[in-house]
Amino acid sequence: MPERYYVAVEGPIGVGKTTLARILHKELGAELLLEVFEENPFLSDFYADRAKYAFQTQIFFLLSRYRQQHEVIARVLQHCSLVSDYTFAKDELFARLNLAKDELAVYTTLHSVLAEKIPLPDLVVYLRANLDVLLERIAIRDRTYERAMSRGYLADLAAAYDKFFSTYTQTPILTIDTSELNIVRNAADLASVIERIRSALGTGTYQRPLLEVETPAKERGRAILEGRRRRLSDLQSWRRAADKDEGEERDVYHQFLSLQAQLGALATELGKAWEVEDRLVQQVGNRNEAQTRALQDRATVLKGHLAGSLAGLLRLANGMGISLEDAYLARIREDCGVESEKGEA
Repeated sequence: MPERYYVAVEGPIGVGKTTLARILHKELGAELLLEVFEENPFLSDFYADRAKYAFQTQIFFLLSRYRQQHEVIARVLQHCSLVSDYTFAKDELFARLNLAKDELAVYTTLHSVLAEKIPLPDLVVYLRANLDVLLERIAIRDRTYERAMSRGYLADLAAAYDKFFSTYTQTPILTIDTSELNIVRNAADLASVIERIRSALGTGTYQRPLLEVETPAKERGRAILEGRRRRLSDLQSWRRAADKDEGEERDVYHQFLSLQAQLGALATELGKAWEVEDRLVQQVGNRNEAQTRALQDRATVLKGHLAGSLAGLLRLANGMGISLEDAYLARIREDCGVESEKGEA
């Protein structure tokens, strides 16, 4: 888990995003970023006449959310973690639900330009609930501008959220159905939700790498190749998912033998490079230069065997239930005389 992380809570209107974000802000010792929706001068009119006021409402929200996130996120993450009750990505969800074709084209162009400048969360917590629960929660909080909201619009919005996050791959996502939960009045419900989030971040009792949270193996691989996730824990998580998809899960003893075979192949290639090095020394008269040239000559083959050895090591660690990243960080702390972090094995 990174020393500083950015968690965004998402979900349809009334699901409890802000409530959970406020709780997480205290539980995780993070700063809090809340969506400022009351400032939108078109919001009340929008709920009364969606067709007439959709474009003005959406553009105001887009620019407001961009300004807020662009100014705050990067600055806060320089010194501490951050919890927000919305993502910039969800703005497009509302636009697709509310805007006409020509308006949507204008909006999409602007959104795509602005989105490139907004940092992505380390984890999105997607809260969902059935329609009756959403309506009940909205009625309880009784915001004036929400009184004109129709049941049909909320149903469409909830469905749009489910569709959006069912294919969302920009960041790891943890989905929690809150229909039967009350994190305000029920301590057990709250503890369960907090533990699931901590586990998703790698700080709970049951720790999982971020990319393992409800993300298909192919999407994890794509995130790695695009440079969005390249920690050792991400590589280990992808290896686990890929092996499972390919039916390659084996016991630790077979994994160890496979790793031995990979290391043996690597040793053979290094032996060949050594022989070349000995011959080159006589030509160039310098051992270091000879070694560099010998290794460069076999670089492609050596890379392949090193990658195979790493894959074998990742498989073995997965089979043993050990996080290589955590283990190596612990070794670094030991070598540097730094006390291990709380809860680290």
